[in-house]
Amino acid sequence: MTEKYVYKFFNKEICEGSADMRDTLGGKGANLAEMTSLGLPVPPGFVISTQACLHFLANNEEYPTGLEESIDEALKALENHMGKKLGDNEDPLLVSVRSGARISMPGMMDTVLNLGLNDAAVEGLAKVSDDPRFAYDSYRRFMYMYADVVRGVSKEYFERELEKLKQELNIENDTEIPAEELKKLIQKYKIIYKEHLGEDFPQDPRKQLDDAIRAVFRSWNTRRAIDYRNHQGIPHDLGTAVNVMTMIYGNLGETSATGVAFTRNPSTGEKKLYGEYLVNAQGEDVVAGIRTPLPIEELQTTKPELYNQLLEISNLLEDRYNDMQDMEFTIQQGKMFMLQTRNGKRTGIAAGQIAYDLVNEGQITKEEAILRINPSDVENTLFPSVDWGKIDPNAPINQVKANLADKYLGSGLAAGAAAATGLAVFDADRAKELAEKQQDVILVRVETTPEDFHGMAASKGILTMKGGLTSHAAIVARQIGKACIVGSEKGGISIDVEKKELTANGKIIKEGDWITIDGDDGAIYMDKLPTRPAALPESMLAILDWCDETAKIGVKANADKPDQFMKALEFGAKGIGLCRTEHMFFDNLDLVRGMILA
Repeated sequence: MTEKYVYKFFNKEICEGSADMRDTLGGKGANLAEMTSLGLPVPPGFVISTQACLHFLANNEEYPTGLEESIDEALKALENHMGKKLGDNEDPLLVSVRSGARISMPGMMDTVLNLGLNDAAVEGLAKVSDDPRFAYDSYRRFMYMYADVVRGVSKEYFERELEKLKQELNIENDTEIPAEELKKLIQKYKIIYKEHLGEDFPQDPRKQLDDAIRAVFRSWNTRRAIDYRNHQGIPHDLGTAVNVMTMIYGNLGETSATGVAFTRNPSTGEKKLYGEYLVNAQGEDVVAGIRTPLPIEELQTTKPELYNQLLEISNLLEDRYNDMQDMEFTIQQGKMFMLQTRNGKRTGIAAGQIAYDLVNEGQITKEEAILRINPSDVENTLFPSVDWGKIDPNAPINQVKANLADKYLGSGLAAGAAAATGLAVFDADRAKELAEKQQDVILVRVETTPEDFHGMAASKGILTMKGGLTSHAAIVARQIGKACIVGSEKGGISIDVEKKELTANGKIIKEGDWITIDGDDGAIYMDKLPTRPAALPESMLAILDWCDETAKIGVKANADKPDQFMKALEFGAKGIGLCRTEHMFFDNLDLVRGMILA
């Protein structure tokens, strides 16, 4: 009997997966199936299993027996369910092709949107939607994603043409480009594609799908994915599933949108819907930080019925998973769709607060809360903050900040409650190189991409010009415990990566200059400001007390000085295991020498 590699999720009646099938369907696929079985508005689709990926990678990139036929069967069933055909010239079915490992690796593997478009299908989409601008915008997005993800042609070539066109039209946003200009842009994209690959852009939708599936399988072994797994201690033999899902269009006019929301604040743990969205956009625009999005509270004002629906869904999902959820959603012409849910990445402070609150809400036990806290979470709660008292011990903080006006550069959105100071560096490789030489660095980028992960991990903090609180930079920084400020262009910051310069407030910061980013209020300063570690929050102290209640082993500290003794007591040490008297004498060597000589 042929092994099963493809699992459908069409509706509550046709759903072949569940949340407990993460090993087979990956986290994304398992949760899509779970949301479908709960009756939530999920676009129909199917999942290709992690086992298929592992076979592909281990066997010279050959599909396992029966996989191609299973994909054809699932695709035909999806077409029948939707009443559309992939790449049809009249009313085309379009799909997204997305990765989904068992353990979440946000942004580290590949995605292709709007797959199924070609020169004929885009005409059909323009007619059936009665919106040519939307159709050609979708086609140009698909072209550059396919070229970049599937064929390895850097998206920078396409972005350059896009920026050039916006300058010629004297416009700022992609959404302002009219349909006729998008048609011309598509022709330029075709030229770029052919110049780099020596062939025309593919017009066969089934070939597009096959190539995209293979590309997602391969993305498991990209440098950024391997770096991320090494940093997070994720095994390399898990593989990724592939999720093929009906496209929902957040770029179908002003009544459409796309966004990311968390059921609680991933920086502080506060129990409140937290997130951002973009009107007339697709999901990658939010995560990539291409445009700075709107806070989710604005949806409550402009579309209260959609906000309330999202709030209801978020409460249902948190109750189902007993943990804070990170959700992706798209609104197509006023209708809400859920594209993903997963346990959200969070700071150490938020990890402690959320676990503590869930115990008090009766959702988890104290023992479960303890198991959810990693040692790194405790360490990350000690994020440093700017030591304003050290700058001027006699002045209130507001006055100290006012006195630093000559050092103030601008501000952005604080994506994590931490401060960092370091040398400004504009390249991820350079950041890693300097960090390996024990230099403190701040990685400065227009926006980060998954390819920057190694530089982000090596830096003390991250500063971006574009992006919001749910962009790639913000999500990754929170998870790996880095200070991060995003969307600083609105606060007067301009970054030129090629020149390796940051300009703001009439000042120029070059590579190697010291800067400080303050995660408390999003402020950015030139020069090196003093920082100090924070105290453990009450929620984390409570969890450490719970640890003592269940602990079988007592921990004693290695301490030589009074401040170390006090810190050991604060952390719950049961005593001092080692006190080296020679270390106690370091600050009083003259006194000790005098005693010996006497």
